[in-house]
Amino acid sequence: MKFTMDIDLDALAGEPEEELGRILRYWAGNLKHYELVPGTSETVSDSAYTPVGSWRIEGGND
Repeated sequence: MKFTMDIDLDALAGEPEEELGRILRYWAGNLKHYELVPGTSETVSDSAYTPVGSWRIEGGND
């Protein structure tokens, strides 16, 4: 399995370093609420609640 997170840094509200740090902390803490199985995914939003990316769990042997 593979965990992938894609964030559009140009779309973030505020300072990219601060926003990305907040996103990573939030989603790392929130992952316990999800099954880590292929097909699980979620939209990622910045502090202005604007969608700026997503994360997903993919199956396979790559």
